[in-house]
Amino acid sequence: MITTQIPGVSVTTQANVYFDGKCVSHGITYPDGTKKSVGVILPASLTFNTGAPEIMECVAGSCEYRVKGTETWTRSSAGEKFTVPGNTSFEIRVPEGVDSYHYICHFG
Repeated sequence: MITTQIPGVSVTTQANVYFDGKCVSHGITYPDGTKKSVGVILPASLTFNTGAPEIMECVAGSCEYRVKGTETWTRSSAGEKFTVPGNTSFEIRVPEGVDSYHYICHFG
């Protein structure tokens, strides 16, 4: 099931803009204090570092990713999720010809 709305959250209105505008996200906070981000990645190849474990939920578009230490690129499309351990990094690429990758990042 694809998440289409997130009711009852507080949204940080100033965007986090990374990689010369290739990734833009907004922080959201649930009433219980849980923090996540929602954003979009435009066609690019990017590397992200993690502190805490993350779950990347694709809500539209698609990407390919690989976690540090793995050789294989895996595709993630709308309705799919992938997990990244804490204290590592992952590469994500949105190929030319793909509009973008829309995501919710669950920190945990």
